[in-house]
Amino acid sequence: MIDRELKIALVGNPNTGKTTIFNALTGLKQKVGNYPGITVERKSGTLKIGDQSHEIIDLPGTYSLSPKTIDERIAYQNLTGEYEHEQQPDLILVVADASNLDRNLFFVTQIMDLGLPVIVLLNMMDIASDRGITIDVPKLEEQMGIPMVPLTSKRDKDRDRIIEAIKGFDFQPPPPLAWNPDMVLQSAMNIVIDRWLKTHSDKPKHAWYLESLKLISSDYDQAKAKELEESGAIKVIEEARDYIDKRGDNWMAKEVLSRYDFIDKALDQVIGDAEKKTNWTDRIDAVVTHKVAGPIIFVTILLVMFQSIFTWAEPFMDLIELAFIEGGNLVSSYLPPGILNELIVEGVLAGLGGVVVFIPQIMFLFFFISILEQTGYMARAAFVMDGFMNKIGLHGRSVVPLMSGFACAIPGIMATRTIENWRDRLITIMVLPFMACSARLPVYALLIAAFIPGTRIWGFISLQGLTFFGLYLFGIITALVAAFVFKKIFTDHNPKPFIMELPTYKAPDLKAVAINMLERGWIFVKEAGRIIIAISIVLWFLASYPKPEANPEQVQSTQISQTEKQDTPENLSDAERNKSRSIQLRNSYAGQFGQFIEPVIKPLGFDWKIGIGLLTSFAAREVMVGTLNTIYSVEESGGDVVTLKQKMINDVDPDTGEPVYSVLTALSLMVFFALAMQCMSTLAIVRRETNTWKWPLVMLCYMTGLAYLVSLIVYQGGQYFIT
Repeated sequence: MIDRELKIALVGNPNTGKTTIFNALTGLKQKVGNYPGITVERKSGTLKIGDQSHEIIDLPGTYSLSPKTIDERIAYQNLTGEYEHEQQPDLILVVADASNLDRNLFFVTQIMDLGLPVIVLLNMMDIASDRGITIDVPKLEEQMGIPMVPLTSKRDKDRDRIIEAIKGFDFQPPPPLAWNPDMVLQSAMNIVIDRWLKTHSDKPKHAWYLESLKLISSDYDQAKAKELEESGAIKVIEEARDYIDKRGDNWMAKEVLSRYDFIDKALDQVIGDAEKKTNWTDRIDAVVTHKVAGPIIFVTILLVMFQSIFTWAEPFMDLIELAFIEGGNLVSSYLPPGILNELIVEGVLAGLGGVVVFIPQIMFLFFFISILEQTGYMARAAFVMDGFMNKIGLHGRSVVPLMSGFACAIPGIMATRTIENWRDRLITIMVLPFMACSARLPVYALLIAAFIPGTRIWGFISLQGLTFFGLYLFGIITALVAAFVFKKIFTDHNPKPFIMELPTYKAPDLKAVAINMLERGWIFVKEAGRIIIAISIVLWFLASYPKPEANPEQVQSTQISQTEKQDTPENLSDAERNKSRSIQLRNSYAGQFGQFIEPVIKPLGFDWKIGIGLLTSFAAREVMVGTLNTIYSVEESGGDVVTLKQKMINDVDPDTGEPVYSVLTALSLMVFFALAMQCMSTLAIVRRETNTWKWPLVMLCYMTGLAYLVSLIVYQGGQYFIT
């Protein structure tokens, strides 16, 4: 019977379906933030049981309670009550993969040692059945001494089963040391408990068992070893270790072997003889992880993915673009001409609409990433790339953070915490922003749609989609080359093997995929929208003022022109009106500043408008599109409202009469965006992760310098061959 609101911790090994269960229990009632003072994501949600609301925290996946990374340490400290910002949970739900019980139950036995109420969720029972594995769940409950809830892929029924288990739970913790360690290990633990923990530990008595095991079995780094030596604990620990070694065992392996001995005996009684069934996972892996076929499949998947993103998103983008155009027309029809009208239509709506239009592509990108992760292919892609990564000096653990960079560099950089070697981690951080993140996508999509022909190669490969794919591939290659260079600079290297679990292939949970798409789409709107609205308002003012009256020469020129034509500004042609607006824009504050920096960027094929976009995009890359939309809306105010793409295609240099943009200009700009460091948030995260401003500044300088150099080569080299 539940008589209070609970705090429930959801834990488990990676790749056990923990997040899917979290989504099933909480639906959209979720909050995503960071733990105070660190960049580890804190994900919590609300579970309704009757009239009561209970908080569920989805803790980072971990294989054991012997933490080595920041994520694992946060999970451990949450469960033990050591984390000062979190209350210890009232109940722990452990998600275990039923098709791989022996490995998962190791973690369960550690959780049982915490002395807290525990319920095990046996997930993927259907996959276990498909493999011919039968599990006597009541017998397993009896052996382990804790309740077990069998789950499949039918999430609604799973949710009901979990709620019923919680409602019927007596909230009693499992008995101490339920996994029955032998007398040798128990005696060694008692040495540590009696001679150290009883007098020096502020933890409750039930926590001493796990703490003593950690002290005995852990391999300490220099800092921790020094701390234990200064406190005097090391003498007691060494005595306990000697006790184990003198009895023919190894102190480092003793705990692990004892736990698995208990698990093996328990499973012998609860798991039936597995029937011989075709193991499709092994058959598929023989192909997708093959040293030749694997990389080809990986590249093909990426190509199909980006082709699809570009094609599928187009109808939705057209609808959003039309909605903002009609919204602008509607506002203009209701508001009288003046500053407020111009601010809303040319500033806010133009800037926001220029970026919101790319939400479909962002959501489709995360759709594919979610599918690849949930099916289990993402881990295979990391495995396939590992051999090549080693050749250029990156650790295999760098693969997953680098692939996370496709979504955003920030979680990718945070994911480097799993890399134990500082040199390998630093190199991964320094090259990760080259991976084409979702913030670059709006810029790529705009330029490709406007200036790359829609020609099809072999009848089914779009040149636009191929260019899209090429930019992502260019980012990958650049990151790998940069890593190779950094490897030569940072010569201190202690290689460690890359050990990674390949999860079982399984069908994706479409509900979880949809939630992730909506969540990431909303985050994009929320985070980018605030910046874009602020910048759009400021930029509108800078691009709209001073008005022509503030420039005597322009006023005189306009008056002479109108007198000669015996006409009024209202009767000017669209071309003449737009030319007048263009002159005003060039003489505005933004125009003057843009022309000031134009000599620096002109060799790259960029004009002053692009220059302003490059500067504002430092706040966030996607702001570039909103900036251009605001500038062009100000320039063409009063005429027919057309899309930003069409405005850029139609833009003509008033001095030369030549188009401002060409295919070469677009390529140069896309290359610049692929290489330049234009994200304040990324630099802030690098500062936090490296604990110094040195590496963010190095990153800013070398990436921006490289972007300028390569863009210069592309544009000037292209000009040379064209002429």
